[in-house]
Amino acid sequence: MWIKICGIKDVETAQRIAAMGPDAIGLNFYQPSPRAVDFTVAAQIAAKLPDSVEPVGLFVNHTEEEIRAGAKTCNLLTVQLHGDEPPGFSAAFPELKIIRALRVGSDGLDELSAYLAECNQLGTMPNYCLVDAHVPGQYGGTGQTVSWKMLAREYRRDEWPPLILSGGLTPENVADAIRACRPWGVDVSSGVESTRGVKDLELVQRFIEAVRGVDLNENA
Repeated sequence: MWIKICGIKDVETAQRIAAMGPDAIGLNFYQPSPRAVDFTVAAQIAAKLPDSVEPVGLFVNHTEEEIRAGAKTCNLLTVQLHGDEPPGFSAAFPELKIIRALRVGSDGLDELSAYLAECNQLGTMPNYCLVDAHVPGQYGGTGQTVSWKMLAREYRRDEWPPLILSGGLTPENVADAIRACRPWGVDVSSGVESTRGVKDLELVQRFIEAVRGVDLNENA
C-alpha cells in the first residue's frame, strides 16, 4: 500500500518521517495553506530524502511555468494537481507523472467521471487519481472524509487510474478505510497533525503502522 505524508515544511521533520518508511512526502506549494513551502525550502527537503521516499509537489491552479520551475528546482518526477486545472492541462508535462486530485461530495462520482472521460478523449489520463472530500472553497487539508462505501461501489478500477484515498484519514480510521474501498494508496495531511500545519511524529508513525498492518485478504 502506497503511503504519502503531505505538507512537510522542514528538512528535520522530513528526515524523521522518511525514516518511518512512507513511499512519498508531499511538498505543498499552495501559499494560502498553513503547510506551504517555497521552492527553495522544498528543494532542500527533497535533496535530503532517501531514494526510497519520493518527493511529490502539490500545485493548486499554478501556471505551467510555475509547475515546470518547481519540478526542475526540486528534481520532482511526480506532481499533484489539486486545483481547478482543466482535463487537458497535464499535456504540458509529458515528462512528469501526474496525480490528479478530484474532490468528491455526497452526490457521488458524476463530476469525477465526466472529468476522467474528457481526459481519456484528450489522451491526458492522469497516472493516479486522488479522491478528496469536497469542501466549498477549500483545496484539501480539511479533515473531512469521503464516503468509502460509495467509492467502493462506484469507482471504476478497470477504467480509471489507480485510486489514492485522501480526506479525513487518521491513525484510528485508515485501516477501516482501506478495507472498505481498497485503494491503491493513501494520502494524509491534517490527520497526523498536533496543530494545523504542524506534524505530530507519533501520529505519523501510528498512521504508517496502521496502514502496513492491514491484511486485505482477511475478509476476502
